[in-house]
Amino acid sequence: MALDMAKYRRIFLEEATDHLAEISRALLDLEKEMGNVEAIDTIFRMAHSIKSMAASLGYDPVSDLSHRLEDRMEGVRASGRVRDPEELSLLFRGLETLEAMVESVANEQALEPADDGLLSELAAGTDVAVSLEGAPADPLAAASPEAVGGEPKKVRS
Repeated sequence: MALDMAKYRRIFLEEATDHLAEISRALLDLEKEMGNVEAIDTIFRMAHSIKSMAASLGYDPVSDLSHRLEDRMEGVRASGRVRDPEELSLLFRGLETLEAMVESVANEQALEPADDGLLSELAAGTDVAVSLEGAPADPLAAASPEAVGGEPKKVRS
């Protein structure tokens, strides 16, 4: 039985459009208050949802950009605020690019990857920006037990 890809594409477009509108509203809230935790969480969740939906349908450029945006928002969540107006502008650029990509899907046009500069800028504020060259095959293997939920080492006094 073949999947009805048109049906899933239609669902993706409806949900992605709603999620992008929520990101837009949240970014406007962040313009007013860069530490608005609810807005930060909303952007993170919506980027995550778009990433997952796009990946499941093979819309890799949408998934890749959403993933970078999600990673960036993870850093923003950790710091509790958008750092400065430049970072906010970067988030708006990410949104605009995602909107254009979703529009390409709606118009059944070829999906082009996001600009490497945008992807790099989004990654610059996250762990994604760290060079993977020379990194262990399993990054958790190099992490402390506390970082991965294990028991802390006992220290003798």
